[in-house]
Amino acid sequence: MKTFAMNKVQTVFSLLFIASMLAACSQKGKSETDSSLVKPSVDIHTAVLYGNLAAVKEHIAYGTDLNQKEPLGGSTALISAATFNKIAIAQALIDAGADLSIQNNDGTSALHAAAFFGRVEIVQLLIDAKADKSLKNNFGATARESISGPFAEMKPIYEMMQQQLGPLGLELNFAELEKSRPVIAIMLQ
Repeated sequence: MKTFAMNKVQTVFSLLFIASMLAACSQKGKSETDSSLVKPSVDIHTAVLYGNLAAVKEHIAYGTDLNQKEPLGGSTALISAATFNKIAIAQALIDAGADLSIQNNDGTSALHAAAFFGRVEIVQLLIDAKADKSLKNNFGATARESISGPFAEMKPIYEMMQQQLGPLGLELNFAELEKSRPVIAIMLQ
């Protein structure tokens, strides 16, 4: 009986030893910075809207799904960065491998948003990253087709978007937008 109890104790200690060794081995490949990562305190969509590049970089380092969609319109962080003209954030997301072809609930991709809102620099970043120019939104339009019409016909839509998204930080300069639309159309040929 004494031998059975002793064997049981040895078995428990052996299992504990093996478990601790397995845990140590699984940590072997990790760097010291991995163990110091903490979940960012602000969600990635809020970070984008506020232009908080540091928080976006924390999300990238933490391993947050960069392609997660916000619940209201289904935009990704990259689509929001394009919409709200957050150039450095768009670049960081592209560099981190954000999916360029994901579309929101309206079928808008990051390239559609950047083109529609006249974000020349972000359009160029997306073109350089090989964004699909042939992708169509839910209305059957490519990014180029979404800006090919006369500005005067689109101005009421821009005004409505400014009114709705202005409180979230959308800034549209209508004179600049009118000038950038044909430039972007050429870029997207």
